[in-house]
Amino acid sequence: MSGGLDELVSVMHRLRQECAWDREQTHASLVPYLIEESAELVDAIETGDPSELREELGDVLYQVLFHADIAAEHGEFDIDDVASTAAEKMRRRHPHVFGDSTASTTEEIRDQWTAIKKLEKAERTSVLDGIPQGLPALARADKVLGRAAQAGLLTADDAIAPATLGFSSEDDLGPMLMALVMSAKSVGLDAERALRGAIRNLEAEIRIEELAE
Repeated sequence: MSGGLDELVSVMHRLRQECAWDREQTHASLVPYLIEESAELVDAIETGDPSELREELGDVLYQVLFHADIAAEHGEFDIDDVASTAAEKMRRRHPHVFGDSTASTTEEIRDQWTAIKKLEKAERTSVLDGIPQGLPALARADKVLGRAAQAGLLTADDAIAPATLGFSSEDDLGPMLMALVMSAKSVGLDAERALRGAIRNLEAEIRIEELAE
């Protein structure tokens, strides 16, 4: 199973030795490519084309190998260290598979994962810590709301009932979101910026509530 992977590692290493462009890249300079390749992978998943999915998974894997090779060059870690760290993390966070936990339902497993992660990230003082700032506003809103709900800072009562807004599926929701963006654009408003502002306000409220506890 590792033949193709070993070959790609070898190709990456040679390119960074013999190609001027590859040799000049840094972790920071590769960020736009990682974002683009990740987005293309999402597209492939949503279109359901296996050949496209395989190709885009390869492109994302290549980015991982690229960063690992840069780190190895600086004596920090290599791709084997990356894989070992990921494997150990998965074992730690799945004690119902690799340990003696009795968690069996999806909800129990999710709660267990959250509890273990909280212990591992003890330096974090807020449920908002660790949410990437660079996420698109809609994805960030979903993450912030999810974290707040997990911590009991938001409940179902804080949401507007989907039926009230007139949607019951993603097929209904998509056009509604599109209409909101179009309406905002028609009056010169930036929907992405507006949502980022609303997220910042919610985050401020969450942090105040956390301090009050």
